[in-house]
Amino acid sequence: MPQTTPGTARTATAWGFLTPGLLLISLSVLIPAAMALVMSFTQSGLDVSEPLRFVGLANIRRLLADPMFFKVLGTTLLYLVGVVPPVVLGSLLLAVLVNRQLPGIHWFRAAFYTPVLVSIVVAAIAFRWLYAETGLINGWLSALIGSRFQPIGFLTNPLLALPAVMVVTLWKGLGYYMVIFLAGLQGIPGDLYEAAELDGSEGWRKHLDITLPLLRPYVTLVAVISAIAATKVFEEVYLMTQGGPADATKTLVYYVYDQAFAELEISYACTVGLALFVIVLLLSLVRFAFAGDKSLA
Repeated sequence: MPQTTPGTARTATAWGFLTPGLLLISLSVLIPAAMALVMSFTQSGLDVSEPLRFVGLANIRRLLADPMFFKVLGTTLLYLVGVVPPVVLGSLLLAVLVNRQLPGIHWFRAAFYTPVLVSIVVAAIAFRWLYAETGLINGWLSALIGSRFQPIGFLTNPLLALPAVMVVTLWKGLGYYMVIFLAGLQGIPGDLYEAAELDGSEGWRKHLDITLPLLRPYVTLVAVISAIAATKVFEEVYLMTQGGPADATKTLVYYVYDQAFAELEISYACTVGLALFVIVLLLSLVRFAFAGDKSLA
């Protein structure tokens, strides 16, 4: 009977622990993704009993000629540009502020992190009430300005709806990314700041000289993660504006949902999802390209 070497036993044990997770990922992610890829080159509806009809690149040609796709793509990119820089700068600033040895500082950290724990459904409903023409924000403005004040349609004005939804994403995400930066800040030795002070770097200047260069991998990580999250935004749009007004807040993921469940264009929805996958893949490649040897990956 052949004897099992220790290395072979360790490998078998490792695969034994990995197998349940791999099966779960395959059933919930890999197999559905492969099916969506196949359906991108077919014509099908909701009736799964009907055989798939191969149409080649017809769906991709339709995508490239679809003006609504490019509109929602532009809205998605605008959402990304409007969310990622404030998230990176704001969470870094919060991390610097709470990275101090002060009495009760843990309560401030918990307070800044609390929005992360709030359900997106609860947050969206709360902000929708705040933004309403009879809501709290318009009520405060009416009390300040007086009878001449006209209520602002934060969610009904095409120019204001997208920034209003962005605020919810910022409110929910700042605390989460603050924790990532806080972990990086606490890994920087205090001796470096003391040496910088001896060289004349004081106040916020030392953060430019010491903090930012050493936090470059963390900045890259937060920027790419938040960019991917902003590209896939759906819940805020669905709960607050339903893609309106006048499609001003319709993003790529919402467009996939709209094509699949409103227009019943399953194959075309898979094609739009394929385009979204390519965008997310490119963002991930940017993350690996700029992270360098000190990457957190």
